[in-house]
Amino acid sequence: MKKSIYINGLGSISSQKTYDNTHFLNEVIHYNNTVLPAVSPNYKDYIVPSKARRMANGVKMGITAAKIALKNANHPTINAIITGTGMGCIIDTEKFVGSIIDNDEQYLTPTPFIQSTHNTVGGQISIDINCKGYNFTYVQASNSFESALLDASLQLELNEAETILVGGIDELSDHSIKIHKKINHIKGVATASNQLLNSTTKGAIFGEGANFFVLSNKRQDYTYAKLLGTSMHNTLKKEHLNEVLIAFLSAHNLTLENLDSVVLGYNGDVEFDSFYNTFTSLLKAHTGILYYKHLTGEYHTASAFALYTASQIIRHQQIPEDIIKRKSLKTKQSIILLYNQYRGEHHSFTLLKSCE
Repeated sequence: MKKSIYINGLGSISSQKTYDNTHFLNEVIHYNNTVLPAVSPNYKDYIVPSKARRMANGVKMGITAAKIALKNANHPTINAIITGTGMGCIIDTEKFVGSIIDNDEQYLTPTPFIQSTHNTVGGQISIDINCKGYNFTYVQASNSFESALLDASLQLELNEAETILVGGIDELSDHSIKIHKKINHIKGVATASNQLLNSTTKGAIFGEGANFFVLSNKRQDYTYAKLLGTSMHNTLKKEHLNEVLIAFLSAHNLTLENLDSVVLGYNGDVEFDSFYNTFTSLLKAHTGILYYKHLTGEYHTASAFALYTASQIIRHQQIPEDIIKRKSLKTKQSIILLYNQYRGEHHSFTLLKSCE
């Protein structure tokens, strides 16, 4: 018999002050830019300063978010660490590739390469918390976090592990920002984040962040929510959204009527936000519509922030005004669906339920 999966802890580093788990989006930071940098805590509180000085921003964000999640879950014994990242440690990758060019492919030291690999964050976390178990990193573009989430779910359901640390990390770098602006994936002009839904231009505002979760097949008094399942589709036409959505809900014995709210990945790209408009047209009138990328920006594992958001809502039964597109008519938020896609590809659906 498959076991249930519970979210027992979470930690987030984002463009908002989410590193403080004592409140949830009480003070929202509004931006007027094309790129949203992460709001960093005092890393000295989480990482030895001598080590932190040699770490790129993404590594520091990942370790810190993981430690916040572990503390939030009362420091359980972790059996596995599974991470997802779209671009990995892109800053160190650019440094390493730059040194190859500058040195004519000679006299290279191994350190920059070691720090540039995509599994650096997972490896550094395992060293820090002394976890010698399964450690895997998924690099699947905008389905990277969902791939990690699916791996963890299978292990927990089949009782191959009891508690797993799962997270998604991506960082900004100067070179990648320039490239994405060049190909119009980032908006050409500064955009007010609180007006993102009204955007009529192509491209998104970009961001960075790290979001980690302690998943377990054992429920605790401090459990946030129950993870029902996740599903991914590399390509999906708008006209097939209804069919796929109904099938996903049916697999969990649910219908559209059961959805209290949905959390969608609107990013202000007029060319591809139409997927979400088609999606919302399928919903019942009582279902609330929430969005979040105006707070975090777009990045490959931004959907992990959606899981963070939905988990907070289910546990605390409060929805911050700044993420509401349409209010839910339900007095209790028991079932929340997440839907994300990036530029018409890498679609994902994730279902959360309250622990009643």
